[in-house]
Amino acid sequence: MSDEKNTTKDYKQLIVWQKSIELVEKIYEITKKFPPSENFCLTNQIRRSAISIPSNIAEGAQRTTRKDFANFLRIAIGSCAELETQLIISLKLGYIDNALYNLNVEKITEILKMLRSLWSKIIK
Repeated sequence: MSDEKNTTKDYKQLIVWQKSIELVEKIYEITKKFPPSENFCLTNQIRRSAISIPSNIAEGAQRTTRKDFANFLRIAIGSCAELETQLIISLKLGYIDNALYNLNVEKITEILKMLRSLWSKIIK
């Protein structure tokens, strides 16, 4: 893995960052409808996972090496898996329906593909 200087400083221009911000907005809309008893558990955890995706892209892009950036992209990838798992739980508990689940999983899958592609480019 190259440890050359990271040149991706303007993370707001990255389409994957923009799409992950949109996902966070959708997740907040969805979780507003969750039962109040979930405020400090599933609702909070889902929001934290969603927020972690663009946050790690941004933090990694501001690091000085490509190796550091790649590491933060791997964390964002993990947060996608965590978020999808929490949406599965939400579906099974009846907090979201299949259509809402499928719509958000499609967005997560798109973001995952973009993150993996960016990660591959960064480590070369």
